[in-house]
Amino acid sequence: MKYVNLIVCFLLFSSAVFSQRISKKDVLSKLHLANTYWQSNHAPEKWAFWDIAAYHTGNMEAYKLTKKKEYVDYSTKWAVFNQWKGAKSDNKSEWKYSYGEKDDYVLFGDWQICFQTYIDLYHLAPDPTKIARAKEVMEYQMSTPNNDYWWWADGLYMVMPVMTKLYNLTHNEQYLDKLHTYYVFADSLMYDQEEKLYYRDAKYVYPKHKSANGKKDFWARGDGWVLAGLAKVLADLPKDSRHRGLFVTRFNEMAGAVKASQQPEGYWTRSMLDKDHAPGPESSGTAFFTYGLIWGINNGYLDKKEYLPVVTNAWDYLSKVALQKDGKLGYVQPIGERAIPGQVVDQNSTSPFGVGAFLLAASELYRFLDK
Repeated sequence: MKYVNLIVCFLLFSSAVFSQRISKKDVLSKLHLANTYWQSNHAPEKWAFWDIAAYHTGNMEAYKLTKKKEYVDYSTKWAVFNQWKGAKSDNKSEWKYSYGEKDDYVLFGDWQICFQTYIDLYHLAPDPTKIARAKEVMEYQMSTPNNDYWWWADGLYMVMPVMTKLYNLTHNEQYLDKLHTYYVFADSLMYDQEEKLYYRDAKYVYPKHKSANGKKDFWARGDGWVLAGLAKVLADLPKDSRHRGLFVTRFNEMAGAVKASQQPEGYWTRSMLDKDHAPGPESSGTAFFTYGLIWGINNGYLDKKEYLPVVTNAWDYLSKVALQKDGKLGYVQPIGERAIPGQVVDQNSTSPFGVGAFLLAASELYRFLDK
């Protein structure tokens, strides 16, 4: 009993120290600073492709937390501009899912992430128009015999949460069955059983591809997409789902590998296991990891004593180094698919998906502090 009491006292003390170091007020202030800067400098009328759509997943989380009307209005204008669609082709015979930025790549996950926000907006003000395209596209996709739709790590964040959100709207079990089937394919293609991390896609699997120093090359933003996607899936997946076990296992395994590869300064380098391959901080991967880890603590998947110091160090970097005084989030690696030696990533490097990841992390951290 004395030992149990000591543990309880230690955890209470740790939480008190954390709360003194990071306050709810400061987290909320940083969230508003970053989001206000982004929205003030970027009109919402942009395409529905992944880079912009990923920002909106964070903006909607910020809205859920703050109820700030400007936030939901911004995402609504974006959705209306895109006609509540991703890629806009209506000719199903031409729909593709290899990489493509044109309107016939309807089945490519980078054009499907927008459905996450459309569904969130539907819940705030139900209107079948908002989710009609999402249901049309995903139901068509599930009707095909193909299982290899998620062939790159980013796709797991882009689409897995779409399927759990649509399940919770429709209660159609096929969404969960196909989610599991598609994920098993992706897992077999990209997951490294030894390192407990995901390669970005089949091109980067070791030893076919190596980092500059001959190591396995795991791209931080790619693994950030996966950890964050798993958190979102577990948040929405029914507790009694027969598929839940694999998602829980991978989330916990990844969390341990992510924790082990954090740099002392709080960030993750672009090549997670070779810090010298492309040295220096990177904010998008760091923010997605921060979100995933604090979500895991908040929901009982990760031990607070073990993981809270990781989150604390990551937030110190994000809020004091990456976030500039004017609200710009810096050190975001530009659009790409790998860690590139010599690529300049500095305080002026920013992108919408990085801001979205920051908003996710800040929102979930606030929830921890609010407990």
